[in-house]
Amino acid sequence: ESPLAVAVPLDPDGVQRAVVEADSYEFIPHHLVVKAGKPVELTVKSVTWVVPHNVIIDDPRSGLKIREEVPAGESLTIKFTPTVPRSFAIYCDKKLPFFKSHREKGQEGVLEVR
Repeated sequence: ESPLAVAVPLDPDGVQRAVVEADSYEFIPHHLVVKAGKPVELTVKSVTWVVPHNVIIDDPRSGLKIREEVPAGESLTIKFTPTVPRSFAIYCDKKLPFFKSHREKGQEGVLEVR
């Protein structure tokens, strides 16, 4: 278990809420732990003013196919309910021509469902 893993609290209304900051090439925190079967509201807050990001969770085995754009300097809330206990990647695949993608530069996180 990563010492940097952040357990997402379950609010009184039964929703697990977390805020993740999208910086230039990283997500902070980058390792979230949630409970299976409970709804998750993940708010992604872009702290870059120029670079847009996106948030991708592409995990067909868990029934999660999320691809959302996060405009520079704005926030976006993604709602989903994970049902399969396992870990999968959350990442940004934005890239400029001839440059590495944000994911290749390290903008990838882990969503761990327990």
